[in-house]
Parts: sequence; structure tokens; C-alpha cells
Amino acid sequence: MPLKSYYVDLHIHLGRSEDGSPIKITASSQLTFANCIKEAVDRKGLDILGVVDCSSRKILKDIHDLMKKGQLIELEDGGLRHRDKVTILLGAEVETSEDEGRKIAHHLVYFPFLKQMEEFSKTMGKYISNMDLSTQRARLTSRELLTIARSLGGIFMIAHAFTPHKSVYGNCAKRISDLFGSRSDEISALELGLSSDSYLADRIDELKPITFISNSDAHSLAKLGREYNVMELEKPTFKEVILALKRQSGRKVSANYGLDPKLGKYHRSFCETCEKIISEEPPPVLECPYGKDHDLVTGVLDRITVIQDHSEPIHPEHRPRYHYQVPLEFVPGLGPATLNRLIAEFETEMAVLHQASKEDITKVVGWKIANQIILAREGLLPLQAGGGGHYGKVAAPSEIEQLRMI
Repeated sequence: MPLKSYYVDLHIHLGRSEDGSPIKITASSQLTFANCIKEAVDRKGLDILGVVDCSSRKILKDIHDLMKKGQLIELEDGGLRHRDKVTILLGAEVETSEDEGRKIAHHLVYFPFLKQMEEFSKTMGKYISNMDLSTQRARLTSRELLTIARSLGGIFMIAHAFTPHKSVYGNCAKRISDLFGSRSDEISALELGLSSDSYLADRIDELKPITFISNSDAHSLAKLGREYNVMELEKPTFKEVILALKRQSGRKVSANYGLDPKLGKYHRSFCETCEKIISEEPPPVLECPYGKDHDLVTGVLDRITVIQDHSEPIHPEHRPRYHYQVPLEFVPGLGPATLNRLIAEFETEMAVLHQASKEDITKVVGWKIANQIILAREGLLPLQAGGGGHYGKVAAPSEIEQLRMI
């Protein structure tokens, strides 16, 4: 059977269970399991979803209910299939700690079958106080979580690897091997995070063997697919995704699509005292240039510059191209009503972002917004870097500037 390209987003949160109970506290109440599937199919055009709150007992009940209604079936090669339109991989995001709780990291684990996720949930109940909520602190180290996931037949990924406060490189260590030692090769993939990309991450030698993943980390329906991967698979199953992450039997991640890191919330360092994003170019900004003893949140660019092995990336042969994209909701002047018109015409956001011609888009929304979309597609819109929990911004060029850029 020939391989086919699939759009894959493996980090999606749920805000509520179907009975209205909170799951991911910071996620939208509209983000339920059923609504997540509907958004992916009807608007986003995603083929495979990784829902990372499936260890919650409330979500496990929702999954069982959907299976009883015939809306989900479990695939022989792993994953849940919804009406032959989208596959859901059962995942969980878990918070671990090192150095007696002083250093925090987030990780992602996935299991092929519901029975394994239920066993994982039961096991994690020994280390987490409330298994109804997602991304709770586990009384485990990163390595201990890896051991549990692998023992139950799951895979383990590092989440938003460079983000300050709660990530491996951003908070815990200068090297993955400092945490995992010889077991580093059991890590199936590393998630780059919104404030990084493969050009930054490939400055670190130990990451060369690891497959990079770009995911949305969606906390609302609109954020699904803001970052995603293209995978070459025979069919949309858990087993095929694992083969792609391992780059075996021709399966692979053929492209990463994500925000320009400048649009991420933690790309540059941020002074909490001045309430200002530090715009000076590296060498890294590790202290506020505007005052001594100020509280500084170290940005991803600055952190990578500290721990890098090379000042420029050295990409291994297997590394796919990283494509910068500006999600449609970031495009200046493109509001909800206009977005709805585009989706009504082209069916999904993926079609607008990758397939629709400038001429066809112009017929729907006019030349100004069509130009903005094409500029976004080509990575030509001017950006203001984000930091300290504040997203970067897209600066809308003037009409004259647009005409020069296209």
C-alpha cells in the first residue's frame, strides 16, 4: 500500500468533560472530547489528534460513552477512529520534578489502546492527588515517568522542551542525558514548543538522533492545528505514527509546520519588574539591561544560546524542513466572520493555508486580506517578538508595503 501524507497534531488539551467537570484548568470550557473531534474534522482538516488529557477518569468515561454510541472504534494497530475521518491517539501530559521539586518539566505519554491508558491512569493515581484533572504534579522524576510509560507499552515524548518554568531544557538541565542517562534513546520525540524551531534546536548535538515534533498545545478550539506535522504513513494508526517517529519502513515526519518562534509567548527574555520584553540580540540576555536585581524570565532564544554546542544549526540528514506559518487567526484584519467565509468556501483551514490560490482567496475576501494570507504563507509579514507569557504580534504592513512585498 502506498504511503500518504497526513496532518498530525499530537498535543491537544480538553477544558471540560461532557458533564461539565473541569479537566485542564487553563483550557476553554468549549474544549470537550466531542467538540475537539468536530473542530478537527469540520474546520481544521487534521487527520490525527493526540489528546493529552486521557488519563483523567472523567475523560476515560467520555471515551467509553462515545464508543458505546458507535462514534469511536478502537483500531487493531492502535488509536481510536471517528467515522473514518480522524484518528485520536490516547495521550497524557504529566508534570514531573527534579532536585526535590525545585525543577519542573512536562512530558507527554501515549498508549495504543484504551486498556493501557486505563492502567496508566490507575498507576498514576499512586503519585497524583487528583486524577480527574490534567497535567497534575506527579511525585516522580522524569526518568521514573519514562519507566512507567514504557513498562505499560506506551511511548514517551518531551513536551515544549525549551519553555521556561516547566521544561527539560528551560528549567531542569542543560542536557537530556543529565536526566535520562543511557535511557535517552527511549525518548520517541521532542516537542519544539511555540517559541522554538528546528533551526534553534539543532544547535544542540545530543538532539541529532531525535525526531522533532511541532504541536499546537491547544487550550481552545481555535488553537487546534496552529502547529502540526506532516507524516508519511500507510494508514492513520498508532503503529504507523510510531514508525514515523522512528523513521522506519519509509514512514517519517516529512515536514514541521509552526509559528515563527518570535510569535511564541517565551521567545525572548522578559523583565517582570519593568514589564518589558528584552529586544537586544544575543549574546544571551540573562539580566535586565535596565536595572539590577530585576526579575527576569529567560527566553527560549537566550536559553538556547547559553546551552548550544554551535552558533548555527547543524541539521542531520533525516531532519525535515520547518515551515513557518502564521495561523489565520493571527492574520491582521481577518476576523471570525471572514474566517467562516473562507472555511465555507475552502472547507478547512489547511486548505486555505496550503492549497487555495491567491486569486480564489481574493474572490472570497478581497485583495487586502488575500495579500495578508499570502504574505503569511510566504513568511513575509513583519513580526514583533513575544516573551514572558505574551505572544508575539504580526504587524500589518501598509497597502504600499504589501504591493512591494508581493
